[in-house]
Amino acid sequence: MNSVPKPALGSETSWREDFAVGDKDAVVIVDHGSRRQESNLMLNDFVEMFRAKTSYSIVEAAHMELAEPTIKDAFGKCVQQGVSRVIVSPYFLSPGRHWKQDIPALAAEASKEHSNIPYIVTAPLGLHELMVDIMNDRIKYCLRHVAGDVDECTVCAGTGKCRLYS
Repeated sequence: MNSVPKPALGSETSWREDFAVGDKDAVVIVDHGSRRQESNLMLNDFVEMFRAKTSYSIVEAAHMELAEPTIKDAFGKCVQQGVSRVIVSPYFLSPGRHWKQDIPALAAEASKEHSNIPYIVTAPLGLHELMVDIMNDRIKYCLRHVAGDVDECTVCAGTGKCRLYS
């Protein structure tokens, strides 16, 4: 496991500030990418929600493959806006090959043109107790839809997938 270097005595405050969210931090939220345009557009909606609910003013969407913008495109767009650090955050549930290999390699390639800008690839969403609430909310909504009490959710809208099979 990688450990964070300990600060020199008397410098703990400035050391911690280096790792705090800064005004010039950018977040690139990366999903897999899809041939299905509706799926790609959903990432844009998530990016807008993330930007509205957090203190990050620069948040860009990127797709690992199959769609644009790419990680390289989003990284460059962040740099054009004057960022001092890029935070690449995978919009993935599990720490698989894409998180371990592909996204770090694509981020490293994107950073080559901007060697003065540090970046980090964060952990994927993974296990988090709020995921239980999200899944339970989705289940309850879909059951209400099947019962005829609500319209399809935005994920299922127009697909006909949210129905009771027998």
